[in-house]
Amino acid sequence: MGITNHAKNFAAPSTDVDGKRNLIGLSYEELTEALTTLGLEKFRAKQIWSWIYFHGATDFDKMTTLAKPARDKLKAHFTVTRPTISQDQKSDDGTRKWLLKMLDGQEVECVHIPESDRGALCVSSQVGCTLTCRFCHTGTQRLVRNLEASEIVMQVMLARDALGEWPSTRDNRLLSNIVMMGMGEPLYNYENVAKALRIIMHGEGIAISKRKITLSTSGVVPLIKRCGDELDVGLAVSLHAVTDELRDQIVPINRKYPIKELLQACRDYPGASNSRRITFEYVMLKGINDSPADAKQLVRLLRGIPAKINLIPFNPWPGAPFECSSGNTIKKFGDIVNAEGYSSPIRTPRGRDIMAACGQLKSASIRVSATERAAIDKIIAEKELAQGLTSQVV
Repeated sequence: MGITNHAKNFAAPSTDVDGKRNLIGLSYEELTEALTTLGLEKFRAKQIWSWIYFHGATDFDKMTTLAKPARDKLKAHFTVTRPTISQDQKSDDGTRKWLLKMLDGQEVECVHIPESDRGALCVSSQVGCTLTCRFCHTGTQRLVRNLEASEIVMQVMLARDALGEWPSTRDNRLLSNIVMMGMGEPLYNYENVAKALRIIMHGEGIAISKRKITLSTSGVVPLIKRCGDELDVGLAVSLHAVTDELRDQIVPINRKYPIKELLQACRDYPGASNSRRITFEYVMLKGINDSPADAKQLVRLLRGIPAKINLIPFNPWPGAPFECSSGNTIKKFGDIVNAEGYSSPIRTPRGRDIMAACGQLKSASIRVSATERAAIDKIIAEKELAQGLTSQVV
């Protein structure tokens, strides 16, 4: 299935509520058009944009710079609805995970990872995932649909609600960075992701700089350059293997876009430089991709690319077919990469106790039976067939 057809087949439903249009997720131009069509003055768009994205208003009556007749007209035709929180979990290490129910009842997760002076929000782009990366639990689930731009923006807004971070001028933000590394492959939902990120980056609203936003992809090569040209955000690539033979198995999109093509797209990524390096994510799988030879080959592959390598200890989930490499093995791997001049930090697992760590989203904390394992395998086969990565479903 091509990228364009994929976007059509898994399009998000309308986010209207009881016939009222949700203003969250409209671009500034769309907001202006919606308001002027209703008979409101053009300058109202700037006021309402500020109330929604700078102040975080959820009620038109709180928009006190607007005259009451204007507020009444807004209430009659529009809404500024947030998703519902189905579950709010906090890890012993401070990581916080929200399970969010969208207007059609579908649920996604987003995760806030705090540091001493900042914090990142891991944002989802799909309900489920297009892809079938073998070490990621989200990849074992059917793709239900793409998220609409509003549903992506609302994850950020809801996190700010929960963290008390309105208005946007607040100093020492707990939510300072965005990583598009939650459920889903962002580049298979590019149009909605791009629209959402433009709203998030807008200087008169949420105002998170493009320098503090990273988009992670498993390697949808045709859209990597476009992402750099149009959004100019940081790029992270889920590499995880140094040969096509292995990557074909654990990151099956490699069968469509092999390592050579992927790395060329990285070399061509607009804005990549030594001061703005591409991050290569490498999950450490015991006995699979963690040998000294793998580390040396990784360095050879990345030569000439402004890069850093994030070494990610594998985070287990029910029924996972892998184990995490030992701490000593990970350290030796990192030392080899580091010695060649590449930064290779070992990512400290965060939120494991609430299944919020990398690769664990949308997990169930139960053991998987043989029947359930077979069902997962069937889902994976169906998804790969839809992408043209296999010839039949057994």
